[in-house]
Amino acid sequence: MSLLLSSTSNSQLSIRLATCLWQNIAALLAVMLLPLSFQVKADKLYYFDIKSLPADQALIAFAKHSQRTIIFSYELTKHYQANELNGYFTIAHGLNRLLRHTELEAHINSNDEIRIQLRQPAHKQDSITRSTSKALIAKQEESNNRIEKIAIVGTRNIARSIQELPVPVDVLSETMLANTGQFENGRKLQTIAPSFNFASSSISDGTDVLKPATLRGLGPDQTLLLVNGKRRHHSSLVHINTSVGRGTSGVGINAIPFSAIKRIEILRDGAAAQYGSDAIAGVINIVLKDSTSKGHITTSYGQYGKGDGQSAELNINKGFSFKNNGFFNATINVQDHQATDRSGQHGSCQFPGCVRLAPEQFLAKDPREFSAKRDTFDIGDPAYQQFSLAYNSQYNLTDGKLYSFAIYSKRENDAAAFFRDNLNQQANPMLQDGEPLVPGGYLPFIHSDIADASFSLGYKTELNPDILMDISYSYGVNSIDYTTKNSVNASYAIMLEQQGITAQQIREQMPNSADAYGLKLSLQTINLDIQKFFSYATLALGLELRKDRYQVIAGNQYSYFDYHSPAPPSGPNKVLAGIQGFPGIAPNAEVDEQRDIASIYVEVNSELSEYFNYSAALRYDDYQDFGSTSNIKLAANWRPFEHFNLRSSISTGFRAPSMQQLYFNNTSTQFIVNQENQLSSEQVGTFRNDSQLAQIIGLPQLTEEQSKNFSLGAVFNFTEQFNVTIDYYAINIDDRIVISNKLSAEQSPSLAQAIKHTGVDKAQVFLNGADTQTQGLDIISTWHSQLFSGQHTLTLAANFTDTDVTRLYSPKNSALSPLDNEQVFARQDISIIEQWQPKDRISLTSLYQQQSWSLNLALNRYGKYTIIDGEQQTYGAKTLTDIRFQHDLSNNFSWYLGVNNLFDVTPDKNTIGNSHAGTIVDQQGNTIVSSLGVFKYSRRSAPFGFNGSYFYLGVNYHF
Repeated sequence: MSLLLSSTSNSQLSIRLATCLWQNIAALLAVMLLPLSFQVKADKLYYFDIKSLPADQALIAFAKHSQRTIIFSYELTKHYQANELNGYFTIAHGLNRLLRHTELEAHINSNDEIRIQLRQPAHKQDSITRSTSKALIAKQEESNNRIEKIAIVGTRNIARSIQELPVPVDVLSETMLANTGQFENGRKLQTIAPSFNFASSSISDGTDVLKPATLRGLGPDQTLLLVNGKRRHHSSLVHINTSVGRGTSGVGINAIPFSAIKRIEILRDGAAAQYGSDAIAGVINIVLKDSTSKGHITTSYGQYGKGDGQSAELNINKGFSFKNNGFFNATINVQDHQATDRSGQHGSCQFPGCVRLAPEQFLAKDPREFSAKRDTFDIGDPAYQQFSLAYNSQYNLTDGKLYSFAIYSKRENDAAAFFRDNLNQQANPMLQDGEPLVPGGYLPFIHSDIADASFSLGYKTELNPDILMDISYSYGVNSIDYTTKNSVNASYAIMLEQQGITAQQIREQMPNSADAYGLKLSLQTINLDIQKFFSYATLALGLELRKDRYQVIAGNQYSYFDYHSPAPPSGPNKVLAGIQGFPGIAPNAEVDEQRDIASIYVEVNSELSEYFNYSAALRYDDYQDFGSTSNIKLAANWRPFEHFNLRSSISTGFRAPSMQQLYFNNTSTQFIVNQENQLSSEQVGTFRNDSQLAQIIGLPQLTEEQSKNFSLGAVFNFTEQFNVTIDYYAINIDDRIVISNKLSAEQSPSLAQAIKHTGVDKAQVFLNGADTQTQGLDIISTWHSQLFSGQHTLTLAANFTDTDVTRLYSPKNSALSPLDNEQVFARQDISIIEQWQPKDRISLTSLYQQQSWSLNLALNRYGKYTIIDGEQQTYGAKTLTDIRFQHDLSNNFSWYLGVNNLFDVTPDKNTIGNSHAGTIVDQQGNTIVSSLGVFKYSRRSAPFGFNGSYFYLGVNYHF
């Protein structure tokens, strides 16, 4: 405990927690527990932990767990596959779930004698067709039912199936995710979960590598990610450039090796009262594999139709058993992904002497212009190599279970910045010989070295047959070290020139790389969870202690220093300080900050009848920096008819300011396109709210975002094979934390005073400054059927969402409050929240399975979205077609091949926010180059990227 809180902090938090707990939840707890006193006493609950086995073996295990005698025929039952059973059940309930979807059923007579018999006479059919059909159905239903029983998110009642939950939960198996054929975890999820978005951007610094993952159109930091039900740490990056998720930080979902994942659960509902901060849009829970003996090796290779983006991957996963006392499952993953480039040609002049004939039309006089390089930009996915490890384990002790899991990944990335040409005198100044510092210009690269590690250790035990206790400790850390390569610090060259060094010597002595800075974010968590099981109800209580730590580590001097002294005045002729493309951070801007959080929650899940269940949760969180918050959730599921369920929830939620929003500060060169379609660069500083600039402006401390969530849904189970779910949601968020517009000295005297000594052209800060409203609809339908001699599954999934900024406001009594909202909040930043993600997503997936092969066909529609980048452009809806074929050559060996985006669909061509567009001719009128700009597609947001068709093949070996 001392790792998280000091003794003084412990005592103060304990007093506040205890006082607030009894003052705020006593009445609610009484209401939640009231139904328990009226419930009819039922059969005793037994705890079962039975894997999916042949029915005869499963029934023997059931008898041992319950200490009951079961009468059955081995010859009858051995032909059927029973379902996995995990949790507390009565005898009747447990047997019903164990034998569901088989032709077996349990009969309990008045003497409590249990007999197993056929549910109905078997249909007469050809024996070969019957066995083939049964094998396929059993294989399909084994997977579906195993997932259904152990959903973690959405409820702490482990005896409830997904369709009985009062909130929508998607459960995506490893097979479903693998069938997408996508290379990244984020892309796999996006393909089959329409409410999830994984936008791409280019030349957005760290955002190119750590793409923002969003749920229901909200921010990356408004979705909570868990691993095995434990909170996962965020990435240390904050998205400060112009992209989806600007001003936020998220979780690096691609750091988790895919072969370690058993399934992914998505709770599409606000759950802050259950799980704490960030769970406004919902919760994503990644469940790691727990098999004890199976192992497999998978290797794959793919590339884009344009011939680039080659990707190779190797996965090794193996499970081990501790002599039936537990398991250890380990995974190794290696990935190598080469860069893609979809840039246009450099159409503007790179040498002096060009004569402007008309807008974006030039006459070149310098002969060097005729042979200048025109493919100067790299715009696409960056290259990266990743190595990752993971394990998941459990060991059964006499009085409980000791469990542990860990994930480690190391990833190196290279992303391009803006090209600095010969005419860019700020970044590529002219030396005394009349030539630029780097003749021909240079393209900086941002090399990021990302290390991500997490570890959890816990112990589960039964305090008595009706009470479970789980205590655990988790530690996670993400660090990023940035190195700027193939670049220069222009001010260093001017210093050398002033010392009398020749131009040639300057070029020889100039360093071309520098360590820019490092980021590090860690999270320590201690959890204590207790569950009490009543007849048809579960009471859960929990305590959580967390410590956040955030660090910014300075780079070397060459990365940030202004060597030109005295510094020239600001303006177009000013030589820029710091290494270009990705300047560094100085020691005076280093950060090392910590905060403690303590939380306590109570949750009740109750079945008032066979047809109605509800859940209620209350949570209190105390943050060391901004104070405390309490949140509540009520949800219910009602089955008025046999094949129809209604579900609804209402809750409050919150998101605490992230450590990055509180403490990140740096200076960067940002390129923008104005309304006249002119490209310009500016030095933009990001300042924390306790900086001197913030104090002069009068900025207050950041506080938590607050939300109100409502959902109403219906589940239609027309048959065992066909079901439809429809869920409406409304999410209102107040005091949303946003990053301000780029504030300038011209806007007010106070801003002029604040910015005067910062060394930047403009400043941006984090503010609680927006209220938003999000409404949407989720539709999911699944149809299982026999087709010819195989099994066919058709899945339709759709999400329709819309977010509006309903209010913008500046801090009262600050230098920003007299300004117009348009000055404090850029029109572009508002559009990022409202319009930069598709308004709708629809997917239709057809999976056909025979005994030895399967064919997966998917249609994915990405709705229209609008981007403001100087001007405004709406990008039309697009539909991508994916196809994947797999063939099992034996029980141990299979191969697969596929293509994503079969018809090479790309977003609409870009007509805004472009740069280096133009047509250049020589004196004879011959065209040297004619280009609409280097950005063929919008670099700001591309929901499915812009790389085109991707072809791949791979092999699986099971052992």
